Amino acid sequence: MAKRSGFTLGGVTVAPGTRQTVDLPVSTLSDHTPVNMSVHVIHGKKDGPTLFVSAGIHGDEVIGVEIVRRLLRTANLNSLRGTLLVVPIVNAFGFHNRSRYLPDRRDLNRCFPGSAGGSLASRMAHLFLREVVARCEFGIDLHSAAIHRTNLPQIRISPDTPSILQRAKIFGAPVILTSPLREGSLRAAARDMGVDVLLYEAGEGLRFDEMSVRAGVAGILRVMLSMGALPAKGISRAKAVPILCSSSKWVRTPAGGLLRTFKEGGEVVAEGDLLAAVCDPFGDEELEILADFEGIIVGRAVMPLANEGDAVYHIAKVASPSKAEMAVEDLAAQLEADPLFDEDEII
Repeated sequence: MAKRSGFTLGGVTVAPGTRQTVDLPVSTLSDHTPVNMSVHVIHGKKDGPTLFVSAGIHGDEVIGVEIVRRLLRTANLNSLRGTLLVVPIVNAFGFHNRSRYLPDRRDLNRCFPGSAGGSLASRMAHLFLREVVARCEFGIDLHSAAIHRTNLPQIRISPDTPSILQRAKIFGAPVILTSPLREGSLRAAARDMGVDVLLYEAGEGLRFDEMSVRAGVAGILRVMLSMGALPAKGISRAKAVPILCSSSKWVRTPAGGLLRTFKEGGEVVAEGDLLAAVCDPFGDEELEILADFEGIIVGRAVMPLANEGDAVYHIAKVASPSKAEMAVEDLAAQLEADPLFDEDEII
């Protein structure tokens, strides 16, 4: 059998059976400090798919960075077939500033495919698409809710994509939400290049959530196993049967004030169930916030202060409430029973 060729990225060639971090120059700060997009390349000895895992497209979504950190420490990757490109922090500017956005206030996930001569966000999008996404057959992009909100672990896919739906089920998150591709998003630009992307949403901006992190690492390994990139040893198959949801809606507060929430992510609610209450600081008036329809809570606000019209609960419609409840319970039970992937048994 002929030996695999090395994998070249940014002028650096990574030999088969080795791994290396490659720094792709992005820009410089005003004080002349260089800013790079760092890509960890794991180039297996044997042929296989070329995949990418990315996090930190929004700089405040740190949970994806932790998922990537744990993924890179798993012994499974020592047996990798093919090539894995891992980008822990795509948007270094936002990460350093603890901000969702870039310094020019642009959302990087609305700037794809970008251009080499455009705005800072456009140039960064162009670099990531050209150097990472275009080299791959498939990708997994990690996100969390925005600051002051939290998401139940979920996979988002575009409608009418059977191959992605199958991989979403293999990932094993309790909920799969179908959502149209947004113009300027990574998923839309990658699709135009013929590269499918799974989007994993879990947890809260600027916060870690242990179960969401574990679910993310386990899901990535399962997808890689299904694509022939990893052997089965040490990778458990998902016990939960994900619930496919084709529509969802945010319930908003009817007035501003102090917000008390009574339901958690993953709970199944019926139409008319009490979700939260909002009252003025003097306690003179209190308004109840009720569920508009039956579904599962896939996201919620965590800030106890609200303005009129603020989004409070994100509810996805489900065909079978009992199955939805079971999917969340099964995921929690499996994650509690499965061994941890590194030294983080005590957090």
